[in-house]
Amino acid sequence: MTLFLGTSGWQYRDWRYSFYPKGVAQARWLEHYAERFATVELNNSFYRLPPPETFARWRARTPDDFVFAVKMSRYLTHVKRLREPQEPVERFFVSACELGPKLGPVLVQLPPTLRIDLDALARCLDRFPPDVRVVVEPRHDSWWHEGFWALLRDRNAALCLADSPHRQTPVRRTADWGFIRFHEGRASPRPCYGRQALATWASTLRHLWPPDADVFAFFNNDPLACALDNARTFSAEATKVGLHPTRVAAAGDVRVAGYQRRRPTG
Repeated sequence: MTLFLGTSGWQYRDWRYSFYPKGVAQARWLEHYAERFATVELNNSFYRLPPPETFARWRARTPDDFVFAVKMSRYLTHVKRLREPQEPVERFFVSACELGPKLGPVLVQLPPTLRIDLDALARCLDRFPPDVRVVVEPRHDSWWHEGFWALLRDRNAALCLADSPHRQTPVRRTADWGFIRFHEGRASPRPCYGRQALATWASTLRHLWPPDADVFAFFNNDPLACALDNARTFSAEATKVGLHPTRVAAAGDVRVAGYQRRRPTG
């Protein structure tokens, strides 16, 4: 199994000096990140869709093997609430397709107030290009329904496995590939994950997908640079159980506040 490991974004103030050395201008942070990771999740496309030329620049600034997971615009999910999807989806891909072969999964994150609507989701998914991997992250419990699982399986769309102390999705495989978002761990310092929790997740992924699957995992716990260090730890635990993680930052590349005093264990 190829495990694409990265973080949800690369521009965080907490990462200045803890990951981005003094002397590396913010305008070069993407290059610094992409030398140490092979994938990233773009979140800013959710809040405001960048123009096509911005995606083209990101493509040009990253190595040939780099992959971008891109979050769908909230105009489709939160404003239109999946209704009339043709125009929002087409406009999104006018920009995102500038990534070319570096365009990876597209994350469709639903609002917490949106109850299950299988017809609306089906019409939405049918507007996506057939060669694009789509991952869906519902945040209302009404979606946990056999009809939903069947719809995802029919479209080979992945259920986003979202991990947080406040919200966890069912652990289900709905596609021949996978996607997981680590939002917040329970270890010290918060919001870091402990090694044992990550080891458990590595074992879960190994049993959930076949050896030839692609699984994408992104750490969204950016405060204190936890995401960067947790990705490195998860890579080590995944390797132990026979997975094949993409590159991650070396131990010396990341400094996390509080780790010198006590390493997290849970």
